[in-house]
Amino acid sequence: MCGITGIVHFAQDLRQQETLLRKMQAVLVRRGPDQEGIFLSENCAMAHTRLAVIDTERGRQPMERSTGGETYTIVYNGELYNTPELRRQLEHEGVQFQTHCDTEVILQSYANWGPGCVEQLNGIFAFAIWEHHSKRLFLARDRIGVKPLFYAEIPGGLVFGSEIKTLLEHPEVPHEIDSSGIADLLLLGPGRTPGFGVFRTIREVKPAHCGYYMHGAMRLYPYWALHAAKHTESFTETACHVRELVIDAVRRQMVSDVPIGTFLSGGLDSSLLSSLASAELAKHEEKLQTFSVDYRDNDRYFQKSHFQPTSDPTYIRCMERYLGSVHHWTVLDTPALAEALYRAVDARDLPGMADVDSSLLLFCGEIRKEITVALSGECADELFGGYPWYRDPDVRRINGFPWAQSTAYRARFLRPEIAKQIDAQSYVQSAYEKTISSAEKLPGESPLESRMREMMKLNLDWFMQTLLDRKDRMSMYHALEVRVPFCDYRIAEYLYNVPWEYKDWNGYEKGLLRTAMQDVLPPEVLWRKKSPYPKTHNPSYLKAVSEMLSLMLADKNAPILQIVRKEMLEHLLQSDESIQWYGQLMTRPQIMAYMLQLNYWMEKYQVQIV
Repeated sequence: MCGITGIVHFAQDLRQQETLLRKMQAVLVRRGPDQEGIFLSENCAMAHTRLAVIDTERGRQPMERSTGGETYTIVYNGELYNTPELRRQLEHEGVQFQTHCDTEVILQSYANWGPGCVEQLNGIFAFAIWEHHSKRLFLARDRIGVKPLFYAEIPGGLVFGSEIKTLLEHPEVPHEIDSSGIADLLLLGPGRTPGFGVFRTIREVKPAHCGYYMHGAMRLYPYWALHAAKHTESFTETACHVRELVIDAVRRQMVSDVPIGTFLSGGLDSSLLSSLASAELAKHEEKLQTFSVDYRDNDRYFQKSHFQPTSDPTYIRCMERYLGSVHHWTVLDTPALAEALYRAVDARDLPGMADVDSSLLLFCGEIRKEITVALSGECADELFGGYPWYRDPDVRRINGFPWAQSTAYRARFLRPEIAKQIDAQSYVQSAYEKTISSAEKLPGESPLESRMREMMKLNLDWFMQTLLDRKDRMSMYHALEVRVPFCDYRIAEYLYNVPWEYKDWNGYEKGLLRTAMQDVLPPEVLWRKKSPYPKTHNPSYLKAVSEMLSLMLADKNAPILQIVRKEMLEHLLQSDESIQWYGQLMTRPQIMAYMLQLNYWMEKYQVQIV
C-alpha cells in the first residue's frame, strides 16, 4: 500500500510549492517507505510514498501516460484484485503496457473508459488522476471503504491525501473543530459521520464515491450501492455460492511479490482465512506464517462473559497444529499498551478505540518484522450477522445504533455552554435515521427481513468503517499491508439479499458461513462461539490509565477541559459503573483511555474551538 497527497490550485503556480508538497509527503512516509515521487505542474502537484508489493521496480508513482490527445498522471493507494482480466480487456482494445503493476491498469482503464472505469475495479483503492489539458482532478475510493481518502477545499483550490495529517500540513487547512466536530467526538466517537473528517473543513470521499474537482468545485457521486433483490437460491445453493465467493476472494488476495501471512485469533473468521491461505501456499510447496496476540497474565485474569465466553490461546494452538504453519506469538504488557495509546492517535489522527487500537499498533509492528502483507478476517461479522446486536431480538429492536446505547451518558461529558449548542439525542438519532432510510428494501417483505437490511447498512456504514479505519492506520503506521477478503464487494452484494434464516442457520451465529466452509476447519474451531478481538483483562491496565488520567486532570490547562466537564472525568476515576461506550470492547478503562487520547489529540494538533 501507499500514501498519496496533492494540491490543485488555479491562482498559484504550484511548481513553486515543492517545499510544501514535500512536507505533506513526509508525514505519509510510514505508509510507503520503499519509494517516493512527486509531480509538479502549474495547477496540480501530487506526491506519493510507496510500499512496493507488485512489480517493485517499474511501478513507481506518480505515473503518467498519454493517449487520445490527453495526458494523465495518477497517484494511487491500494490493491486491484482483477488486474489480469482488466489487462487482457485493455490489451484487446489496443493498449500496450509498460509494467506489470495494477497502477498502470487503473490509469489505462481511466484513460480508455473514463470515470465509469471504477465500476470495473475489484479491489481496495483510493486514487487521484490529473488531466493535464482538461485541468481537472478525478478522485475515487473503493466500494467498501477499505482505503482512506480525505480532502479540504481551500481558497482557490483543493488539498487531498490518504490521511488527515497530510492535509493539516497545508497552511490553509485550519486546525479547527466546531459543534459538529465536538458532537462526533463525544457522542459518536470513535465512530465518525460518513464523509466527515471531524476538523471543520476536512471531508472524506465516502466509500463507493468518485467525482471531479473542476472549475473550483468538488462534485462527488456514488457509483455503487447495495440493491434489494429477491433471493431465489435454496440454502444448499446459497452455501455453495458463499463458498465460491470466499475462496475466490482469498485466492485473488494472495497475489504478492513479497512475503505474506495471516492474522490468527482462533476465531472462525481468521481461522477460515488462514486455512484457505495455507492451502493456496501449499500448491507452491510453501508454508503459511500465522500471527497471534495475547496479553501478559491474561490466562490468570480472564473472566468469561456473554460477549467473550472463551479465551483464544487454546483455539490458536489447535489451528497451529491443524495448519502446520510457522506461527508467531506477540505478548503485550500493560506499560507498552498504555504508552502506545498516543502513538495510536499519531496513526489515526483522531482519538480511536483506545487499547483496541494501541494493541493492534504494537501487534502490527511485530508482524512487519517477518512479512509485508497479511490477510485479516475483518468484516465477516458485519456481512454475515455475527454480532450480538444482530441476534438478540431485544437489542435488534432498539431505535438507535445498537453498539452505542450511551448517548445520555456521553452527553453528560459536554461542558454546559457546549451542551446548549448540541441537541445530543437529535444529533445521534438523525445520523441513525438517515442511515436506515438508505437501506433499500423489497415491497411486502417481512419486518424481520426489513430490519436485517437496516442492520447490515448500519454496520457497513458505521461500525465496519471504524474497524477499517483502525486496521488501515495501525497497520500502515508500520508499512504492513493488510488485506480483508471478506470486504470483497461481491460478497456484500450477495449477502444483502440472503434471508436471515440462512445467515442464522440452525440458530447459530454465522451459521451459513460455518456450514459453507465446514470441511476446512477442525470442529472445535468451526463451531466455537464468537469471541471479539482479544483485549487485556489485567487489572494493571485500569490502574495505569487511571494514573494517567489523574495526571492529566492535575493540569488546569489540559486542552480537553475546553469541551469536557472536569467533574465527569473525576467521576470516571472514582466510580465503578461500567457503561458500554462503543461495542463490546470499550467500557470504563477504555473510556478513560479515549479521554486521554482526546486530550493528546487536541494538544498535538493545536485544535482550536470555533
